[in-house]
Amino acid sequence: MAKARPARIQDLLGMVHALYPPSLAEEWDNVGLQVGDPAATVSRVLISLDPSEAALAAAEAAGAQALLSHHPLFLRPLKNLTPGDEAGRVALGAVRAGVALLAAHTNLDRASSGLNDWLSERLGLEAAVPLSPGGGELLKLAVYVPAGYEDAVSEALFAAGAGAIGRYDRCSFRATGTGTFRPGPGTTPFLGAEGKNEASREVRLETLLPREHLGRAVERMKKAHPYEEVAYDLYPLANRREDVGLGRLGRLAAPETLHRFASRVREALGASAVRVVGDPERSVSKVALCGGSGAGLLSEAARAGADVLVTGDVKYHEARQAEARGVALVDAGHFPTEHLAVEGLVQALRAEAERRGLKIEFLEMEGETDPFRTV
Repeated sequence: MAKARPARIQDLLGMVHALYPPSLAEEWDNVGLQVGDPAATVSRVLISLDPSEAALAAAEAAGAQALLSHHPLFLRPLKNLTPGDEAGRVALGAVRAGVALLAAHTNLDRASSGLNDWLSERLGLEAAVPLSPGGGELLKLAVYVPAGYEDAVSEALFAAGAGAIGRYDRCSFRATGTGTFRPGPGTTPFLGAEGKNEASREVRLETLLPREHLGRAVERMKKAHPYEEVAYDLYPLANRREDVGLGRLGRLAAPETLHRFASRVREALGASAVRVVGDPERSVSKVALCGGSGAGLLSEAARAGADVLVTGDVKYHEARQAEARGVALVDAGHFPTEHLAVEGLVQALRAEAERRGLKIEFLEMEGETDPFRTV
């Protein structure tokens, strides 16, 4: 393995955006670099749920040059920046300390292998899929390859993230035809000769890819392609992506009572207590979930036939609506349903940094606690 190279904040940002594209974020959200210089060097990153004063102090104490949090420091346009509130104190303190502030919020919620997938795994859901699919943009890539090289080019595209449709991967379409061209002066053609017309048997290879994988896919495709000049087309699609979206919907390995399931949720998430709506003895098998504040997905959960929705921040009238629609609720709180993002981000970014050969250390923020107490 090549020796890891030093990194800059822009490298860190590129890693975060590759895994959790900003195009997946809600329109009202603010993700990415909040405070800091993209060209500054970074060797250590602290990851937290909140961009609090305590988190900034912990980043400084750990010698970190960046603090990556799930919740953004700023959600609304600033009218001033003063030490009169915590956001201002954190921003000003970060600038003084040379600590960049970044956030991965609803893009992390929607992404494949993001927060809600980690929550699904923690609760033991099987075959979990987005509860409300959509987000980001799909492209169709069509490339013309000389016969006999279509496998090498398709493998390069698949390795770059192309070819996934739902739970299927390595998806493509191939059609054979005749390609014509004439090599110009100074060329070194794979087929034919300079200044002479050439016709060759070619394969039109088509596949789908998310826009965020476009740069890497085209780069790898060109490296695998034998032609000096590669002919390819890109088409924006109106298709809805099924691999990303809000919430998740899956099944338990075996049905269990709502009371047992709620108790298991509390234990799995380390919550002091959970609030439950529904008959404790009813059987639940099909589970919808959304980390943080996901009661707005109640209608989607009901339409999908979910027995129960697990989320946080449930309000009284939302609980009444759930009763009326026959969907049980387990309110495990905002903090318990999202705090697992810290561990998940650390593991995902460590792997991505190693893959890219970047010398960055990722640390978990210790000591963050739920602001709510049960008395």
